[in-house]
Amino acid sequence: MAESLTTRDRVFNWGDRTYVMGILNVTPDSFSDGGEFDQGDRALAQAQALVAGGVDIVDIGGQSSRPGAVDIGLEAELERMIPVITALRRGGLGLPISVDTTRSAVAAAALAAGADWINDISGGTFEPEILAVAAQYHAPVVLMHLRGTPQTMQTLTDYEDLLGEISQFFQTQVAAAVAAGVRPDRIILDPGIGFAKTYDQNLEIFQGLPRLKALGYPLLVGPSRKSFIGQILQQPNPKERVWGTAAACCGAITGGADLVRVHDGAEMVQVCRVADALAGRGR
Repeated sequence: MAESLTTRDRVFNWGDRTYVMGILNVTPDSFSDGGEFDQGDRALAQAQALVAGGVDIVDIGGQSSRPGAVDIGLEAELERMIPVITALRRGGLGLPISVDTTRSAVAAAALAAGADWINDISGGTFEPEILAVAAQYHAPVVLMHLRGTPQTMQTLTDYEDLLGEISQFFQTQVAAAVAAGVRPDRIILDPGIGFAKTYDQNLEIFQGLPRLKALGYPLLVGPSRKSFIGQILQQPNPKERVWGTAAACCGAITGGADLVRVHDGAEMVQVCRVADALAGRGR
């Protein structure tokens, strides 16, 4: 695994500590915060709150990927995301911006507007051209494991070897990214907690994180407020899953995660700092 990744405003030294990606959904229908930050002033305020809370990168998404989410059009996704990215850059955000999209045109427009990373829930499978966009802009790219689409993924959870199939997916998509010109040191892997995974399979991924980490790439884990936590806690309200998310972040760190993707930035920054210290990292 590459020792570090240098982007605008931040150097990520893998293994030194856990980095926190703060979620900014500028959508009306995301599963836990839909409609809260889909207006420009509220989006900017939330971004600044994430920065104040100590996150390392802000991940902006304009297309909900919750189970059953309606696929919006290209123009709608651009209209939601690009003004926010532009405003954050003009306002001197001071952190790298990740764009959560599967569309190559959105990724290109976002990077041109000042974003730094691409976070693709399809791992470059919906629009393989997105990998060439990452290469063109020398942008890091997160390749997440997913079967199907948000509309169909929860019907596609029949795996013979869950971790083996995720590992094979990663190997295939890493090869595709490198062939498109992406440097290996700019590739991050995400096993896709909650995406085409059952409750038991999500837990299996946490237990198998060291196997995925052995592939040799930085590992991002996104457990924030997800339904498996709700099942454990018998808590139907995603916003009441903060403590469960904290425990999941600790589990991810124990398994070797380099980044966690979370809604509750300030709280999870503190959780990660303590978990890192207990693990002998981040001093």
